[in-house]
Amino acid sequence: MTQIPTPRGRLTLNRSLSELTWLRVGGPADYLFQPADQEDLVQFLAELPQDLTTFSIGVGSNVIVRDGGIRAVVIRLGRGFNEISVDGNLVHCGAAALDSHVARRAAEAGLDLTFLRTIPGAMGGALKMNAGCYGNYFSDVFVSACGVDRTGNLVNYDAESLKFAYRSCDLPEGIVLTEMTLRSLGSEHPEVLHQRMVDQLAKRDQTQPTKDRTAGSTFRNPAGFSSTGHADDNHDLKAWKLIDDAGCRGLKVGGAQMSLKHPNFLINTGNANAKDLETLGELVRKKVYDKSGLTLEWEVIRVGDPECT
Repeated sequence: MTQIPTPRGRLTLNRSLSELTWLRVGGPADYLFQPADQEDLVQFLAELPQDLTTFSIGVGSNVIVRDGGIRAVVIRLGRGFNEISVDGNLVHCGAAALDSHVARRAAEAGLDLTFLRTIPGAMGGALKMNAGCYGNYFSDVFVSACGVDRTGNLVNYDAESLKFAYRSCDLPEGIVLTEMTLRSLGSEHPEVLHQRMVDQLAKRDQTQPTKDRTAGSTFRNPAGFSSTGHADDNHDLKAWKLIDDAGCRGLKVGGAQMSLKHPNFLINTGNANAKDLETLGELVRKKVYDKSGLTLEWEVIRVGDPECT
């Protein structure tokens, strides 16, 4: 039997992941590790047998865990990795800090990271996916990051090494991000920044199913960029319009549905399993291809075994 090191943080055997994802689906992880701090994470990974796979999960806002679960040690950062501090026009934050909290903390200091306010999830995921909206992307504000590799070594990254692109970057497999530094887009009075975020939230609530169980945008835009939120925004190659034109708004499979409010949002209506959600997503991809000749690429991360064992 494989010997698992004993950390100072929490290590749980056969831990269900469904309650840790926004879609509320998925089977168990072989192990769930919640490190106490960076030192705990470093020591654990250094001692963990190299034949064991690891997988990092944040707050589960952009992931479908399949029904069979994950044959890996799933690492989820918590309170030891969510601090936020401001130094001049720089914001330092842990990888587990929520995007919305970073935006608000920056605004309190008069720093503009307001585009992060409406992006669901934590900062580690925002970096990995080069998250963006309203014409701004994570890469526009990124300065540096550090993390821990699979063997327990500390690693550092700058923008050049990560090679950011639309909804992606070159972060190596197995890296657990722990902290990062961002540079403000500019400086304004805190009240102006807070009002901008209030307006952004109101616009989001009008156009997106924020009260439903979703994982954010399901598919990447073939256009290769996010919506700007401006009146002159072009939607011809946006995923939502392609899905709508293919007649998939409101389409259902089991307990899964494409949102009536925003057709690029995959919803768990209450009793969906991961198979329902992924099957519906693949059906939408087929219908869009048949209609437009374009292949939608998943933005939601899908991980794990399809069937329970």
